[in-house]
Amino acid sequence: MIGGENSDKTARQAEMFANRLIKREQHLRKWAGRTGAGAYRLYDRDIPEIPLALDLYRPAGGGDAALCGSLYRRPYEKDAGEEALWLTAMKKAAAHALGIDAERIFFRERKKLKNGERYAPGGGDSRTDRVLLDTAEGDLRFRVNLTDYLDTGLFPDRRLLRARIRAEARGKRVLNLFAYTCAFSVCAAAGGAVSVDSVDKSRRSLDWGMTNFALNGLDAGRIENFPPHGAEASPTGNRPRFIAADILRFLPAARESARRWDLIILDPPSFSNSAKMTGTLDIRRDHREIIGACLELLAPGGVLYFSVNARSFRLDGGDWPAARVRDITGQFRDEDFRGKKVPACFVFEKDRDARETA
Repeated sequence: MIGGENSDKTARQAEMFANRLIKREQHLRKWAGRTGAGAYRLYDRDIPEIPLALDLYRPAGGGDAALCGSLYRRPYEKDAGEEALWLTAMKKAAAHALGIDAERIFFRERKKLKNGERYAPGGGDSRTDRVLLDTAEGDLRFRVNLTDYLDTGLFPDRRLLRARIRAEARGKRVLNLFAYTCAFSVCAAAGGAVSVDSVDKSRRSLDWGMTNFALNGLDAGRIENFPPHGAEASPTGNRPRFIAADILRFLPAARESARRWDLIILDPPSFSNSAKMTGTLDIRRDHREIIGACLELLAPGGVLYFSVNARSFRLDGGDWPAARVRDITGQFRDEDFRGKKVPACFVFEKDRDARETA
C-alpha cells in the first residue's frame, strides 16, 4: 500500500511538473528568440514538492536542445531507490512536455559539502558518455559540458552581468579572477578591451576558456605558469593571458608588480578546498581581504565587479573608504530569473585621485 501511495504521489507530481514546464517554455520562448539567449533557467523549485532546477540549452545554429538540472538536497532523508524512480518519472515528464529526448536530460545533486569533501567529476549523472554543446548568447558562443561536472561551464544567472562587462570593456585593461571557463573574459575581449587577463587555479577550466575564445574568433593564446618568468613577467601587446594560479597567491604577487587594471571581475566560489589551493577559501570569511587586494590592483578611476552566491551574505561598504560601493544585484535579474534568487552583485568604483600603489 505504501508503494502504491508513493507511486500515485509521484504521478501527480509528474503531471504538475509537465504542466509547469509547458507554461514556462511558452512564456520564455519568444523572449529567448528576441534576445539570443540560448541557455536559460526554465524551472527553479517553482513547485516546492519538486525541488529541481533546470536550465535549457539550445545549440547555436540549430539542433536538438538539452536540459541540465540539479536536485536540491531535500530537508529529509529519502530512500535512494525511491529517489531514482522519482527522478526517472520527472525526466519522462520533462521529455514529454518539451519534446526533448530523455537521453538529453541530465541531473545531478547539489548538496552542502562537509569538511574535507570536494565535488568530483561526474556531478551525479550516471552516464559516462560526454555530451558537449555550443550555445549562443547573442552573437557570442560558449561551450557547455552537460555530463562531466557539477556545473556546465556557463551560468545563465550571470548573463546580464556579462553584457555589462562587454559594454564597459572598450579600451580597458581587464582582469578576471576565478575565471572558470572565461565567459566574462570572452565578453571583455569582444567588447574591445585592450588586454584581458584570466586567472584560475584549474588548467582544465582555462583550456576550456581558450576554446570559448576560439569559438568567437578571438586570439586564444596559451596557458602560462605562475609565478611568471622571463618574457611572461612583462607581457607586451594585447594578447589574452590565461594564468594558472591560486588566487590567494596571485593577488599579493600582482600587487608587487607594476601592473594595474581598469576593470576587475571577482566572481569567486562561496567555498573552496581544492587540493591546488594553499588553504581553504570561505568568501564570507575572506571577502574583505580579497576585495582589499583587488582594489589595490585597480588603477585610479577603475571599477571592480564583485559577484557572490553565498547565502545570507552581508557586505559593509564602509570597509573600503577609497571606493564608492553600490549593491546592484537588482540590475542583473533577467526574464528567466524574475522572482528567483540571483547572486548578489556589488560594484566598487575607485576614486580617480586615489594614490597608485606599487
